[in-house]
Amino acid sequence: MSGANATSAGTAADVADVAAAVCLVVGALLTLIAAIGILRFPDVLTRMHSATKPQVLGLLLVLAGLGFRLRDPGTVGLLTLVALFQLVTSPIASHMVGRASFRAGQVREDLLVVDELTGVLPHEKRHDKPHEKPPSNRQRAD
Repeated sequence: MSGANATSAGTAADVADVAAAVCLVVGALLTLIAAIGILRFPDVLTRMHSATKPQVLGLLLVLAGLGFRLRDPGTVGLLTLVALFQLVTSPIASHMVGRASFRAGQVREDLLVVDELTGVLPHEKRHDKPHEKPPSNRQRAD
């Protein structure tokens, strides 16, 4: 191997290592910001936003950093599958949690700018207080 090829291979690995370090640090910081947001935000919907947006981007950056550092095609393929699975499941899970919390009456209506679900879910009885139990569907046998 000539000296020029060894030097360029060394610099490419160095660049990949620096990119990996940057991705890992930024991804970890975004994940930390998401965790702080979950603790600090006042209601379910803003906590959900914090749990999905920066957390997913943080995870994608951590996975990219791992891919840059490990450089194994099999591992990069596995990391890509993990990233795709996260991108597919996170919006669906947050949508279901938001809808369930709205149905349970745990959404603070004073913080809503637009309420699109009240017209969509007129058949469901929402409760004013989250600790209130839903009415029973059973009929009393007299």
